[in-house]
Amino acid sequence: MTSIKSVAVLTSGGDAPGMNAAIRAVVRACIYYNLKVFGIKRGYQGLIDDDMEELQSNSVSNIIQSGGTFLKSARSMDFRTEKGRKNAITNLKKRGIDALVVIGGDGTFTGARIFGEEHHFPIVGIPGTIDNDLYGTDYTIGYDTALNTVVEAVDKIRDTATAHSRLFFIEVMGRDAGFLALRSGIASGAEAILVPEVKTDFDQLEHFLQTGFSKKKTSSIVLVSEGDEIGGALKIAEQVGKEHPEYDVRVTILGHLQRGGSPSAFDRVIASRMGISAVEALLDNQEDVMVGLTNNQVVLTPFSEALKNKKPLNPQLLEITKILSI
Repeated sequence: MTSIKSVAVLTSGGDAPGMNAAIRAVVRACIYYNLKVFGIKRGYQGLIDDDMEELQSNSVSNIIQSGGTFLKSARSMDFRTEKGRKNAITNLKKRGIDALVVIGGDGTFTGARIFGEEHHFPIVGIPGTIDNDLYGTDYTIGYDTALNTVVEAVDKIRDTATAHSRLFFIEVMGRDAGFLALRSGIASGAEAILVPEVKTDFDQLEHFLQTGFSKKKTSSIVLVSEGDEIGGALKIAEQVGKEHPEYDVRVTILGHLQRGGSPSAFDRVIASRMGISAVEALLDNQEDVMVGLTNNQVVLTPFSEALKNKKPLNPQLLEITKILSI
């Protein structure tokens, strides 16, 4: 029998399309199960500043289609201190809040794990990051929307690249993980894809330039994850430009464009499933776990495992890139 009567929800770290859908699901699941629910503004900083309010069903009406997060997000240096976390638990107890749902990425879950262990407070996490780099789930909220955003952008860039026979290096987000670059590169027909998990082989890139771009004399697209060991698209393009002044080299960094936009139907559905599952996990006395989807089934992964284990790229997709680049 659970003792939870009141739950709070927050979003932290980088925003991702679909976070609003997850918040909506948490709020309405709480109401369905006769729980009070509070929304915390500006992530952990709002928790420290006591910036929160009780939410009703209509508080989350008409937000499922909106990007970003209506609760706002922020990175809190104060929450990294013991004093800041003590202020946070004081505010939660003062309002009679028994459990917490946090939506975010690895930084968010690191904070949640420490806070939960220090104060023995029930917390369940929902993975919201366009990088899709969290172990314990096949998909994170925002990843599918970001993929579609990148593919649409690359399609448009290819139009002008083809018109001028240019070689474009396009940088996408993914400081430590190449999931976004790999899948969007395949979907957009990129001739080469550079990701942080695979050492950049300039000999292989040179081979592509000599046998592919130089012979085709049309457009070529190289997708680069921002975490590539060489330093991203700008440095790689600079080196290629020096070695091959005959190429018309251009660079596009998509940047925060990838975080915005209305979430895809896929992201809305998984966010809704995860939001409801997070509340149900708390009612089942689960804590310090992340809700995820594996083989289309809801699974719970301890924060410690989700943070410790590195999620691998699909080796079949890596092989596909070699075949399709011919």
